[in-house]
Amino acid sequence: MVDTVLVAIVDMQGRLQGKRCGARYFLEEVLKDGTEGCNYLLAVDVDMNTVDGYAMSSWERGYGDLVMAPDLDTLRLLPWLEGTALVMCDVEWLDGTPVLASPRQVLRRQLERLAERDLVAYVGTELEFIVFDDTFESAWDKRYRDLTPANQYNVDYSLLGTSRIEPLLRDIRNGMTGAGLYVESAKGECNLGQHEIAFRYAEALATCDNHSIYKTGAKEIAARHGKSLTFMAKYDEREGNSCHIHLSFRSTDGAAVLAGDRDHGFSRLMEHFIAGQLACLTEFTYLLAPNINSYKRFAKGSFAPTAIAWGLDNRTCALRVVGHGDSLRVENRVPGGDVNPYLAVSAIVAAGLHGIENELELEPLLEGNAYESDKEHVPATLREAAALFTGSKLARTAFGDEMVDHYANAARIELDAYDAAVTDWERVRGFERL
Repeated sequence: MVDTVLVAIVDMQGRLQGKRCGARYFLEEVLKDGTEGCNYLLAVDVDMNTVDGYAMSSWERGYGDLVMAPDLDTLRLLPWLEGTALVMCDVEWLDGTPVLASPRQVLRRQLERLAERDLVAYVGTELEFIVFDDTFESAWDKRYRDLTPANQYNVDYSLLGTSRIEPLLRDIRNGMTGAGLYVESAKGECNLGQHEIAFRYAEALATCDNHSIYKTGAKEIAARHGKSLTFMAKYDEREGNSCHIHLSFRSTDGAAVLAGDRDHGFSRLMEHFIAGQLACLTEFTYLLAPNINSYKRFAKGSFAPTAIAWGLDNRTCALRVVGHGDSLRVENRVPGGDVNPYLAVSAIVAAGLHGIENELELEPLLEGNAYESDKEHVPATLREAAALFTGSKLARTAFGDEMVDHYANAARIELDAYDAAVTDWERVRGFERL
């Protein structure tokens, strides 16, 4: 019996926010009218601090409400929470107009642009995470230092290594299956205690909803096991947590449109799609790598990309083309586990549309080691990426001034906080020796 319904939106950081509603209240009230929440939910930093610079939410505007409007296509049980269901919501103003800064609404707009061309986006996201034997509470008390990873050595593809924490991995897999996700596999990764659970691709909006539910659920299930896990892009100096995003287009009647009779088995549409990715990548990187920490992943020889290039099954390139025929798709290797999937997929779709609408020609593929190439590099810092995004005519054309200015302000807030912080690195180097 369901007694609780989680009414959830996704915030700027890609987190689930919302309310726990009684089942009767949900059926009698929320189902038809939605429920309200303070509009600061889309105008705070990661610590939930109210910050300045947002046009839509401020002390001057009175911090009014927005509406969480349930999307019943997303209603599902959450097996790891007793008697609980969840529904994802679109975010609207009180007059029913969409809140343009809402990540779910940003993605919906790009998918509408695709639909105008009779195209549908299919997406798969591959999230890596690191598991620790410490609880979330003890990890906090340690300030996330000196934690004990669940594996003591590289367990990439190791069945023995994954067996060490199979009770947790199994509960996550089965919980997600019960919540309507299609689990493909679980495998170990390179960093200590690092693992990945892969899910079947789906239409873009469904994949992003599932991605956000999975991240929250995996943390909740880990906590029940007395463990903690992190999706942050770069926890330590070893391998970071990636979130490779696979994307393909089909026509609205379900036909594959990226394969064809041109070089490499591509269609003209596929060539334009990749060319658009390359043309927009530097200016859209901020939507793929939204945090200070995101840029620590981009290290030479790390399996995280530095070169803006494309290749066939080449993991050194930012864009890796995989599959053939109906399964032909582009894997964008830039995002880390901290990415907001709605914004990242919006960026990939918008870039693809830019290439298609302008019939951009595709440059030759890169063969060999892209780390050693002379190709343009992915932006190296949040400061650089945010400046490129803020000044981008391509971004303002695709997303509108309101959205660009909103997220540009989020970057400014994060950079100001980082610039004011004194880090452990500084104390260790400077406390005695400087």
